[in-house]
Amino acid sequence: MRIIFGTGNKNKLREIREIMAGLDYEIVTAADAGIDSDPEENGESFEENALIKARAVFENSDRTSIVMADDSGLCIDYLGGEKGELGIHSARFMGHDTSYEKKNAAVLERMRDVPDRDRTARFVCAVATILPSGREITVRESMEGCIAHEISGANGFGYDPIFFLPEFGMTSADISPESKNLISHRGKALRHMRAVLSEAGI
Repeated sequence: MRIIFGTGNKNKLREIREIMAGLDYEIVTAADAGIDSDPEENGESFEENALIKARAVFENSDRTSIVMADDSGLCIDYLGGEKGELGIHSARFMGHDTSYEKKNAAVLERMRDVPDRDRTARFVCAVATILPSGREITVRESMEGCIAHEISGANGFGYDPIFFLPEFGMTSADISPESKNLISHRGKALRHMRAVLSEAGI
């Protein structure tokens, strides 16, 4: 059995394989499975977008594999939260082809004069699973923090270098990948999904 994960992001796939290590399933991308999938993510929530991606893969699969997809983003309360300037639009903020170095700098500029008490934020991840039977399951988890005042760290990717974790005193790009996987939104969501599947005997 295998899990086809609807992502082309190599950094995300590496995290997924690390978090799901020990599961008796081969984890491959849609491209690895010979599936060309790039649906328009026009949902109104992380769950909807995760399902859009999972359904696009499932419809073109052999229906014998488990299909998974996730949608995640940085929700900054000051900038409107989940449906604000980033949130469900995080990957598309300033355009898909804009580097995260530029995106992170732009977020810090928008937050330049915002006091610490108003810099609250969270990473959110929804994971959608479609079983060979067609049954759909979604879960959501988050990682709380705040927006840093400067870019820091080289261990993460995306918005990690500007996401400050008060309990660690550093950004999520400063902590080790192992520590991040234990507390991250994606790590929590994937472990939650593993538990749901285990309870279902899968």
